[in-house]
Amino acid sequence: MVEVVPVHFPEGTAIAVTVRLPKTTLLAVTTDNGYIMCGALDVGLLNERLASREILAGRAVGVKTIQELLDAPLESVTTTAEKHGITAGMLGRDAVVKML
Repeated sequence: MVEVVPVHFPEGTAIAVTVRLPKTTLLAVTTDNGYIMCGALDVGLLNERLASREILAGRAVGVKTIQELLDAPLESVTTTAEKHGITAGMLGRDAVVKML
């Protein structure tokens, strides 16, 4: 099952996507500029093999819901995210606001 819902912030609206798969759930909150995602996101791949794409993204681990993703500190972020002031340890919701 796939669920897509808006997430409203004073700065704008992001889109939350939940994909329920067998034995796992993929979670992401996206804006026009970037996204945060659950532990399935491979930040190393984005930074190394896809560096030329300059993907603005962050990863939180151990989250099971969109709310947890927004409330969790990011475990890792892409180098492009760092250039936009998004750092590891920043709460997911704060990173999304910087992406809006």
